[in-house]
Amino acid sequence: MSVPMSGALRLTAGALAVASLSLASPGAFATESVRVLSDASHPLSSIFPSNRYTVPDFTQNTLRRLSLPKPDCTVQPSNCADIDVLNSLDGFSTQPRISVPFSGDIDPATVTSDTVFLVNLGDTLSGRGFGERVGINQVVWNPAGKRLAFQSDQLLQQHSRYAVVVTDGVRDTKGRRIRGDLSIGGNFLNDHHARSALAGLPHWRHKVVAASLFTTQSITADLQKINQRIKSSSVSPISFDIGQSAAGPVRAVFPVAGVAGIQFSRHVGTAAGVPTLSNSFLPTPALQVVPGAVAAVAYGRYVSPAFMDPATRVIPATGTMTGQPAIRGTEALTVQMFIPAGAKPAGGWPVAIFGHGFTDSMYGAPWAVASVFASRGIATVSINVVGHGGGQAGALTVLSATGGAPVVVPAGGRGIDQDGNGAIDSTEGVVAVGALSLVSSRDGLRQTVADLMQLTRHIEAGVDVDGDGSVDLDANRIYYSGQSFGGIYGTIFLGSEPNLKAGAPNVPGGSITEIARLSPSFRILTAIALATRQPTLINLPPLPGLPVPLNLVFNENMPLRDQPPLVDTVPGAESIQQYIDVSQWATQAGNPVSYAPHIRKQPLAGHAAKPVLYQFAKGDVTVPNPTTSAILRAGDLADRATYFRNDLAYAANVGAGKNPHTFLTNIANAVQAPYAVMAQQQIAIFLASHGTVVIDPDGAAPFFEVPLVGPLPETLNFIP
Repeated sequence: MSVPMSGALRLTAGALAVASLSLASPGAFATESVRVLSDASHPLSSIFPSNRYTVPDFTQNTLRRLSLPKPDCTVQPSNCADIDVLNSLDGFSTQPRISVPFSGDIDPATVTSDTVFLVNLGDTLSGRGFGERVGINQVVWNPAGKRLAFQSDQLLQQHSRYAVVVTDGVRDTKGRRIRGDLSIGGNFLNDHHARSALAGLPHWRHKVVAASLFTTQSITADLQKINQRIKSSSVSPISFDIGQSAAGPVRAVFPVAGVAGIQFSRHVGTAAGVPTLSNSFLPTPALQVVPGAVAAVAYGRYVSPAFMDPATRVIPATGTMTGQPAIRGTEALTVQMFIPAGAKPAGGWPVAIFGHGFTDSMYGAPWAVASVFASRGIATVSINVVGHGGGQAGALTVLSATGGAPVVVPAGGRGIDQDGNGAIDSTEGVVAVGALSLVSSRDGLRQTVADLMQLTRHIEAGVDVDGDGSVDLDANRIYYSGQSFGGIYGTIFLGSEPNLKAGAPNVPGGSITEIARLSPSFRILTAIALATRQPTLINLPPLPGLPVPLNLVFNENMPLRDQPPLVDTVPGAESIQQYIDVSQWATQAGNPVSYAPHIRKQPLAGHAAKPVLYQFAKGDVTVPNPTTSAILRAGDLADRATYFRNDLAYAANVGAGKNPHTFLTNIANAVQAPYAVMAQQQIAIFLASHGTVVIDPDGAAPFFEVPLVGPLPETLNFIP
């Protein structure tokens, strides 16, 4: 960002003499040595982030709100729009890209967690975490701008204050210690907590030469308040009387044995004011993976509060301490249920809410797992994600195998024609666009989680599927599972819904920004975002012979975790790195990594730690391994991870394919189907046991590691 900076505070070494870390005085160094800059005229000329970019705001958990000055908006309109989004937040990213400018060249090899680090100055509400030291990772040195950039080695705590500490252990290219004038971002000199945190550190062999104070943003506040509001509400029963036949209304509960097929008329657009429909059939044969396990498929409707603005696709910001997300309307959602065969337990069937993936709908992945789940006595329940399933005019036509009249059921599509081109794409409506495009899918994901919270509330209140007056779903045994995008919002759901008893996300990753950057499947989305910025950030020539946008390429030149410092000499790469950081910063409240700690390691107030099982696959091309590792690392969940070794499966039979992203649901491929059923059985047994039993799906065979063997994978591992 190009924004002017306010004047910096200057400290002498004596001002922090209380610290057991001795602080370097500028005079202790030769004048020729390189120094840390603190030029208030430009953010790239001082340590960033810094609380100098905030203003007091007592409606926020952090007691402050961002106030980033804007550049010339006639020259950088995209940056101005982004700053408007960022200035609605109450703090900085919990996974920040930190930059430090220098007056000359440094030796990047001397930048380590011993010489540059962060110190936690405590949660603004509780003081939790005070004194914790955090290292750094993914170090980049830009010799042209003489700027150092790095990320914190771990996810930072929400609404907490941190000091960035730079020591003279960093050397210049001649081996001399760097120096600084201790110009500190924010009111560091008068901050008792900052002084105490430094004083509490052990004696250090390096001297502090520069530091900056910043406060991280609140992450969970909105969903906590939404959950509390939903829990305190009264709900009407889910209505299953939503079918229509020639004879009139019909209860939309269909014994599987009596279904000849279900036609899906997907609403894909509008021509001359008339909905355009695309017809296909739902995969009813998938319900026979375990023959006879599913007794019935049912459709109901419930009303969910809408917190996302229907036009902007954003949940408007409110004070994270005193504000309340406003209900901006309601939406009638179609819910799909698969009911197991056999004798119903006294309290009803245990239920797994299953989340489908990006571009998919509840008419895809949930069908692939329902039979195996039902064979273990688990009902599968699903809804469409915001922006998915086609438009509202879509319908299901259930065809009878016994000669009965067809029954039409609303399909519950949630897509919209957001760009006004007459078509409704497979994900259209889940992301914010235009001036608010930086928000991306953050609030589409959070609205989906709110819808699942509302569904949970209905199950708690009692669900009578067949209309016999008894409860069919067990309110005390509500679980979650989901694939890909379903694992992403599922992790958010598990971290913010107290009444889920266990969960099993499959192939999730975070952040969405990182998935799009690293995945060959989605990298084009990052390229489009860079190309449409004003001015453009695309830094490589277009690929010859390909149309826009397929010809868009870029080089961000960023290292993966745990790699040596990277010297960035690629023109334009630094600007892309900054944009990627800002994009992740703006979407942290919709990043599953941000919620992973609250599942088991650090449950939110009133929540209990949940048993979970995470499944992912080596060499996933769609959701690359480092993004799944980010979730597992943030939540200390590596011991709960099952790792599908697709490299071994592919070596045994190339029919397994190079991209294992759908290893849970690909039951149509003869080579992949056995692995899919094994993975489904692992989840089903885990949930049926209330999260106490984790099996190795293939026993002594090598294709599943339970748990993951060795360190978390931080490289892509794609099969060439």
